[in-house]
Amino acid sequence: MSGDKNTSSFTIGNTAQEKGLDYVPECYVVPPSKSSSSGTEKARIPTIDMSRLRMNGNKRSIAIEELGEACRHRGFFQVVNHGISQSILDEALAMAFGFFDLPSEEKLKFKSNDVYNPVRYGTSLKDGADKVQFWRVFLKHYAHPLDAWIDSWPHNPPQYREKMGKYSAQVRNLALELMGMIIESLRISPNRLTPKLDRGMQVMAVNCYPPCPKPEMALGLPPHSDYTCLTIILQSSTGLEILDTDDGNWKMVPELHGALQVHIGDHFEVMSNGVYKSVVHRATLNSEKTRISIASLHSLGMDDKMETANELIDEQNPKRYKESSFRDFLDFLANNDIA
Repeated sequence: MSGDKNTSSFTIGNTAQEKGLDYVPECYVVPPSKSSSSGTEKARIPTIDMSRLRMNGNKRSIAIEELGEACRHRGFFQVVNHGISQSILDEALAMAFGFFDLPSEEKLKFKSNDVYNPVRYGTSLKDGADKVQFWRVFLKHYAHPLDAWIDSWPHNPPQYREKMGKYSAQVRNLALELMGMIIESLRISPNRLTPKLDRGMQVMAVNCYPPCPKPEMALGLPPHSDYTCLTIILQSSTGLEILDTDDGNWKMVPELHGALQVHIGDHFEVMSNGVYKSVVHRATLNSEKTRISIASLHSLGMDDKMETANELIDEQNPKRYKESSFRDFLDFLANNDIA
């Protein structure tokens, strides 16, 4: 084993996290300044009650204002009373655990390092290529339109397509509802953007973070923001940290049973001309148990370019961002070591 400790050539199916190594190879070790801190302070997260956003009149207006404040100051919030039953949430997590518990040969049927592949199993960011590896295993698959993609999803566990499909459809409806309300909170016209969102992409990123023998030395995912309009996270346990822009410290997202975590993505920062900020976050590890997170990523269509809303550009607030598409992001991923 000693020869493995210095290598960065771990490949899919043969990584430290998949093999359950009892040490952390050097290529997984992140600098102390970037590593997970023990006893991380809990983040103060706005909680958005969807039932209030679904009201009429003044109560709804106040709730829309609160939603806008959460997008402006944190770029992150949790939603409750979202309408997705606890049984659907639990079943989606159970299917994710079930997939990652399968024998390696079953998971490796979906092995791919190709970021353009609509269904792929992988580890880290770019396996065996990046200088730094991350203690993660993932399954990513496109989910909208569902009937176009679901037959290419894993058929093991036997109910994976049914249960994950049900969650994917319901979380997409929630995302569309939230995105409409976020646009409303900016007081911009929905006419040009809403149809693009309606036909936009949904990617399910099912992430598995196995126990790590020295969780303070490695990360599940490095600091990043999501190249989406909106990301909705369902997680089995805590491990998601966000960067608090007020003091520059990493803070743990606390557990709130039944809640879903919502990230403002880069594209909504572009749309809002920086009024709303995409949240920088990372995945930490623990030595006790496997953590699952299911990220539902929502963006425009593959080649639809997000641009800044004209209503938010004037002499005092010039255009700050160039337009780009999801394909532009995949091209960037394919050609760069982002670790």
